[in-house]
Amino acid sequence: MAKPVYILNGPNLNLLGTREPEIYGSDTLGDIEARLGARSGETGIVFRQSNHEGELVDWVQEASVDAAALILNAGAYTHTSVALHDALRACNAPIIEVHLSNPAAREAFREQNFVAPLAKGTIAGFGAHGYELALEAALKLIK
Repeated sequence: MAKPVYILNGPNLNLLGTREPEIYGSDTLGDIEARLGARSGETGIVFRQSNHEGELVDWVQEASVDAAALILNAGAYTHTSVALHDALRACNAPIIEVHLSNPAAREAFREQNFVAPLAKGTIAGFGAHGYELALEAALKLIK
């Protein structure tokens, strides 16, 4: 059986659809998960969200063994988490970073990024569609 693509989401992404829709859009995380599940084909996905840094670290470690690829929207942890960075450094699966907004066009504190140096690539600023682009890239990487 083929390994799935893991799609991990960080803090506050459970609020999509209601939190700052002018920045993050009106799609919920459930909407995004449904579209990606339909597009993943036989590969399948494991789709998760947590507001807790340690849980995300655990899931990255799990993905290192069990995933064909990892798509990560680390949310605010992108800019703060050395622990997540270290887990990603040890990850054996290719990593694709995704952001709904373009962090580089926002507040100065978002310029620090602990994920990007470890990712094959970053997709940012395309809203929920960025996840679909990331999945397409992941599927190409694993074929």
